Amino acid sequence: MKTDGKIQKDVMDELKWEPILNATEIGVAVSNGVVTLSGYVDTFHKKSAAENAAWRVKGVTAVAEELEVRLPFDARLTDVEVAEKVVHTIKWHTAIPDENIKIKVTDGWVTLEGEVHWNFQKESVFNAIRTLSGVKGVSNYIVVKPMVDTTLVKDNIRKALERNADLEAANITVETMGNKVILKGTAHSWKERRAVETAVWSAPGVVAIDDQLVIA
Repeated sequence: MKTDGKIQKDVMDELKWEPILNATEIGVAVSNGVVTLSGYVDTFHKKSAAENAAWRVKGVTAVAEELEVRLPFDARLTDVEVAEKVVHTIKWHTAIPDENIKIKVTDGWVTLEGEVHWNFQKESVFNAIRTLSGVKGVSNYIVVKPMVDTTLVKDNIRKALERNADLEAANITVETMGNKVILKGTAHSWKERRAVETAVWSAPGVVAIDDQLVIA
């Protein structure tokens, strides 16, 4: 098991291997495997790189990242200017659904909110803006909500109804609108209708059901 002293040395060595970092600007302290990074860097990109470098070292159990971003005078931008750069970057990134992303900038710190269908899209937003000049930090509160798989929903309904010999799925149609499932057709009883709804809720990505089934 590594001692704290050995972990500290390894983290410092790892920081030296990062070409964009000046390791002499970053203080490293270790206690029970918890690494504390302190000091000042001039971009958020460097701050993120230092944290990633610390996590790469074997024996590190946690990273307390206390680095402060101090932008050079000629790199300082107003929040409006930073917001415009973020909006422009996201708009032209093909992997990011920019219409689903909300952006707020306060004293150079960018807060991201909204919904995407895939985790790589959430990561793409962060990676696209972390290197922008003027950005001091990023809070990524984007939520990953997968799109409803209509085929999976139908399969769930079929299996649920097949478990009940007296139920029939042939008269039920499934439509989707974003993450909402619309059920149409006829059910033989309230029991069958409830079984269909339960089956739909078990499918990933479903956030709402519009049950238009008629009891026949």
